[in-house]
Amino acid sequence: MEKRWSIKTQAEETLVDQLANEVGIDKVLANLLIQRGVTSFETAKSFFRPSLSDLHDPFLMKDMDKAISRIEKAIKDHEKILVYGDYDVDGTTAVALVYSFFKKNIPPLSEELVDYYIPDRYAEGYGVSFQGIDFAKENNFTLIIALDCGIKANDKVDYANERNIDFIICDHHRPGEFLPNAVAVLDAKRNDCTYPFDELCGCGVGFKLIQAYAQKNNISFDKLTEYLDLTAISIASDLVPIVGENRTLCYFGIEQINKNPRKGIKAILDLANIKKEITMNELVFTVGPRINAAGRIETGRSAVKLLISDSHENAKTSGASINVTNTERRALDVTITQHALSMIDENDELISRKSTVLFHSDWHKGVIGIVASRLTEKYYRPTIILTESNGMATGSARSVKDFDVYNAIESCADLLEQFGGHKYAAGLTMKLENLEAFQKRFEEVVCETILDHMLIPEIEIDAELELHQITPKFFRILKQFAPFGPENMAPVFMSKGLMDKGYVRIVGNNHLKLDIQAAQNPREGFSAIAFGQSEHFDNVLRKNVFSACYAIEENEYNGNISLQLNVKDMKME
Repeated sequence: MEKRWSIKTQAEETLVDQLANEVGIDKVLANLLIQRGVTSFETAKSFFRPSLSDLHDPFLMKDMDKAISRIEKAIKDHEKILVYGDYDVDGTTAVALVYSFFKKNIPPLSEELVDYYIPDRYAEGYGVSFQGIDFAKENNFTLIIALDCGIKANDKVDYANERNIDFIICDHHRPGEFLPNAVAVLDAKRNDCTYPFDELCGCGVGFKLIQAYAQKNNISFDKLTEYLDLTAISIASDLVPIVGENRTLCYFGIEQINKNPRKGIKAILDLANIKKEITMNELVFTVGPRINAAGRIETGRSAVKLLISDSHENAKTSGASINVTNTERRALDVTITQHALSMIDENDELISRKSTVLFHSDWHKGVIGIVASRLTEKYYRPTIILTESNGMATGSARSVKDFDVYNAIESCADLLEQFGGHKYAAGLTMKLENLEAFQKRFEEVVCETILDHMLIPEIEIDAELELHQITPKFFRILKQFAPFGPENMAPVFMSKGLMDKGYVRIVGNNHLKLDIQAAQNPREGFSAIAFGQSEHFDNVLRKNVFSACYAIEENEYNGNISLQLNVKDMKME
């Protein structure tokens, strides 16, 4: 699929010069900082050297005072507290964080007084369930702390209230028209919440909860740092913007994992044979999927069990089990993706649409979100993949850059039983008889609201660069822009007038391995990899001149580390 290249607006030259001089870096790097809102020596210092003191006062969040007062009352009166969370990475890390903090820092909370609950993806579905509340009632819990879910669980909270069970909701999804009737609703996306940062993940809200409890009860902040690893994993996996508090929490969470990983995380890294320093990449592509696999295939409770393991042996056993589950998840992912692709390829009407909505009753519910992502990559349009569960059609939606799939789904709300999520990812449930009407309506909404350019994959280029500008010092400073993620992506550069030295070859699954040099100055060059771009092989082999956009990264081979260009796209000149 052809991609459009878009070069970001470059900052004013006087501002670039001033920042470059103040910080002592070259103009390209100064421009990158300004693109990220870093415009002075002070903000650059904060960007390059994050501090935990940058975190906001948790009591700025609406209802935080009510939440802490209710928890303190429960502890004082020896009430039973149930820590409740969704079955994905964000939910299970949040539950592990809050549960383990309470167990370690509040001695009266013995095994009998605090427990955790993860709903079954298949029997209960997403979020707060009636079954979960029944479990709480049957086991005499009088307070439920819901993490990464609950913001639209109005009927469930009412059901709990009727049974004398109070709710504290810690969520980050968009609220509905009316908030649940809970003791406290912690969600920075509430219209009446003035908390300075509204892009926390569910685990991030959980961290603010324990930060507030610690602050109120004179527990040193130092005792909270061991929970930053869970927060970082959640931030990385939930694809929230890596700016503000998220960037600070992630920075120190990754540092925690590299210095002193908890036993469960160490087990995952060992099983994946990861021995190098951990970055966001390892969290997104290695740690996160394994934690997610538990809830997708078996039960999210086993993920929490791994994350709170207090012995290497238990962690190793739990980790091995989850690793097997992850292998099973991968196989299902491949099979269902191939089936879904064939359904589109064999149907001209589906090919011509601006959206994809597919249903099959036998698809595994645990991987349909991944399949939706795969199809979005392939056809680059808003995509919803549905399967049958408990007599309903239930599924996951994924979107393309700048298109709000949540709003599009909301336009079909009368056909749905339940929905929730974000701009780029959402979940939904409907009656089977509404499927055809939903497919038709959703396509109509997308056609009316999506702009043509949104259906063409875009590569955002931060700056144009000459190969000779890529020096060890340049890369050393560039690395300090990490952790990378949404709104702080690894910079992408573009260079013109390039050619291969003559060693280009196809490796693996249609990848190109090149040795790129400047056509006008053959001494300037770097090894490069272009994943899935073998269609350029003949042109490159003939030493045709091309432009390329790429990220700069380190490549380790046989113990040697060198700079490598990760080519995102190429265009012949």
